[in-house]
Amino acid sequence: MQNQELLEHFKIHEKLRFESDDGQIWLDKNRMLLFHSQVLAEIRKSLFDSLDPKQAQSILVRMGFAAGQQDAELALKLFGTDNNYDVFDIGPALHGLEGFVKSTIVESEVDWEKGSFYGKVVCQNSVEAAIELEESGPSHDPVCWMLVGYASGYSSMFFKRYIVFKEVECVAKEDARCVLVGKPVEAWGDDDYIDYFKQDPVKQQFRSIESELNSLRGFPSARRPEQGKLIGQSPEFVKAFTLLNQAANSPINVLLLGETGVGKELFARWLHENSGRSDKPFIAINCGAIPNDLIEAELFGVKSGAYTGANASRPGRFESANGGTLFLDELGELSLSAQVKLLRVLQSGELERLGDNKTIKVDVRLIAATNMKLHEAIDQGQFRSDLYYRIATYPVEIPPLRSRKSDIPLLAHSMVEKYAPLYNKSIEGISDSAMQSLMNYDWPGNIRELQNIIERAVLLAPDSGSIERQHIVTRASTTQQTETLTTEHETITSGENIYNHLLEENLPLKEFEGRLVKAAMEKTKGNMTKAAKLLGITRRQITYKLKSLEEKPRSE
Repeated sequence: MQNQELLEHFKIHEKLRFESDDGQIWLDKNRMLLFHSQVLAEIRKSLFDSLDPKQAQSILVRMGFAAGQQDAELALKLFGTDNNYDVFDIGPALHGLEGFVKSTIVESEVDWEKGSFYGKVVCQNSVEAAIELEESGPSHDPVCWMLVGYASGYSSMFFKRYIVFKEVECVAKEDARCVLVGKPVEAWGDDDYIDYFKQDPVKQQFRSIESELNSLRGFPSARRPEQGKLIGQSPEFVKAFTLLNQAANSPINVLLLGETGVGKELFARWLHENSGRSDKPFIAINCGAIPNDLIEAELFGVKSGAYTGANASRPGRFESANGGTLFLDELGELSLSAQVKLLRVLQSGELERLGDNKTIKVDVRLIAATNMKLHEAIDQGQFRSDLYYRIATYPVEIPPLRSRKSDIPLLAHSMVEKYAPLYNKSIEGISDSAMQSLMNYDWPGNIRELQNIIERAVLLAPDSGSIERQHIVTRASTTQQTETLTTEHETITSGENIYNHLLEENLPLKEFEGRLVKAAMEKTKGNMTKAAKLLGITRRQITYKLKSLEEKPRSE
């Protein structure tokens, strides 16, 4: 089939949606972009001006490779592999629909069972060749790097083998046409051309140069701290993480501030694991989860007989954390009497168990966390100002998830990797529409809420499938479903009003049935099979009813 025939046969145009009110274009559930070819020209120019030519070409190849993989995934998902050859041809058709090139497969030796592959593709109207000629004039070498990347990525994903295409003729070097040849990667031998498809060493090169410059200047080479289980790269996250890292290998007490669910305990654990106390205990306690009459015993320990039920002496959390780190979550929930004793421990490094007068020395680093506005609590007499100034020496604000939305894809994919094995599932990823749903939500419950929603999505998603938009159940989507149900209820109520109106007209059931049958026939333009399906009856039944309507009533 020709490209246009393929698009029409598989009805691909019907899957392309322009949602201009929301600033989105969708091809099925994949978000697309429509931009001027001059933008691509500027990107190419910037790459070649900034980097070594081979590095710039490698980046363009891998951009095309990723696009090809996405389109192959879409073709396989929508149309399966019942007719491998026709479905495989969707790739060139999609690439043409996206405005990059008109591609025609002129030679192909493909054996799906044996896994052999050879392909030759003729390309017309390549946007890359046109850009090169317009910007720089004729070239000595082929220039359609994104094109060969796309063909390679599409074929590799579709064929489940590493297929590499190479441009052997190019309009930009004054050939009559652009021609690509594709073979399995091993068939290219030791050709250096394969290096274009490997991860580009630009970052490593820049780091090496930076290290050399620092060495020449007499500076110690900077080592970027490992983030461990902390995930993020947004400016807001980096700001908080940088503050945390600066305090890691020091004895200073740290106060973590932020809304519920932002992951304060995870930050506290990272701080402990990257401190000089990492080989000692990390003890966490939620002050809001323990009744006031028990919190002091939990923190400072208790002597046998101190109160009814205290049958044995036992250490508190401070003693258990000796030499290590104690994390006090929801610090603002501490009673005033517990605050007094906590202040004494922090000032003197000594404590007394409840009901005892023996002093015990402890060496504990304190990390506290709260979502309470402590200044307001001080003004209201609920929190001691002297304790606040003792623990707030080094405050770190953990940003809410709505302020670091660029981190959502990283967090979501990490959570999928975490939960998929727990539910014995293989999840291919998160669709663009599902990710868009995550990005559009405000996240009042922060990372904790995201974690719950991703776990539920993993449970709902099919094995070996992707997480789709319908698997993302947020408060907003629940509200929308409620509104939809309300609208449906109103529609049903409106329908009931119609029935009441018909009864008031004393319309006989047979006449009402006849009108309904005629309406179904009109709606389906006389197609009895479709009309019968619409009414939920058989074709034979609708034929009988139509015949009955045609019969004249007998005179009495």
